[in-house]
Amino acid sequence: MTTPGLSTDQRTRYDRDGFLVIEDFAEPAACDALMARAAELVETFDPDASRSVFSSVRQDQNSDAYFLSSGDRIRFFFEEDAFDGAGRLKQPKTLSLNKIGHALHDLDPVFRAFSRTPRLAALVAGLGLRDPVLLQSMYIFKQPHIGGEVVGHQDATYLYTEPTSVVGLWFALQDAALDNGCLWVIPGGHRGPLRKRFVRTPESGLRHVDLDPTPFPDDAYVPLEARKGTLVVLHGLLPHRSGPNRSDRSRHAYSLHLVDGTCAYPADNWLRRDPAFPARGFGIG
Repeated sequence: MTTPGLSTDQRTRYDRDGFLVIEDFAEPAACDALMARAAELVETFDPDASRSVFSSVRQDQNSDAYFLSSGDRIRFFFEEDAFDGAGRLKQPKTLSLNKIGHALHDLDPVFRAFSRTPRLAALVAGLGLRDPVLLQSMYIFKQPHIGGEVVGHQDATYLYTEPTSVVGLWFALQDAALDNGCLWVIPGGHRGPLRKRFVRTPESGLRHVDLDPTPFPDDAYVPLEARKGTLVVLHGLLPHRSGPNRSDRSRHAYSLHLVDGTCAYPADNWLRRDPAFPARGFGIG
């Protein structure tokens, strides 16, 4: 039997490993269109309007209002190493940004068209989401020389539902290799517990809540080098990370996260949207 959008073998491997690599899922022209649109968005961004820095190493410090209110906006976040000691950009803004987030899939027509296709809807249905909701999107630059490390984590830490339902869809818009910061995963690691939650505090800040002290085994990670157009599907409990990019090549990627709308979404989750602009499924746009 074949599940919608996935073969029986693909679903078996996803359930076993917690991830699935689908090569050539996105056409090169579609990848190029996202990259071109991201460049247009960056061109309109005034770097003096916000100096918000994203760091996966110091996430508890990401509590500025610009970041906290980005759940239903298009916002720009810099790399840690983008600024000199005087707070000036060391290179052009196009080579200084870490990512754009977190509602490209709703607010930008190019990203919305890429994110809401019958093929993606069928794939997600094949993973078992009964009411898939597109909750978060990120355009990730992984800049040459300064592209920051993303430490080992589980997506359910940041997009928590009861029960766990988040699924990550990671698209390689450029070739991702060992030297420019490809993904690393722990096969089968999704069968372990959720280690942390990332929540808002009553003081309008952010913090990690420890749930299980079991560390991720560093020697269990394996690299996922991916050609342009590859889709990597990630279970919400799968530990994954990426190294810094110290090469002279960028590693652009687009990441889309979905949850099951039938599951409870706690009010203390960090990512919030205006009630008048709720997250939606594939039938919109």
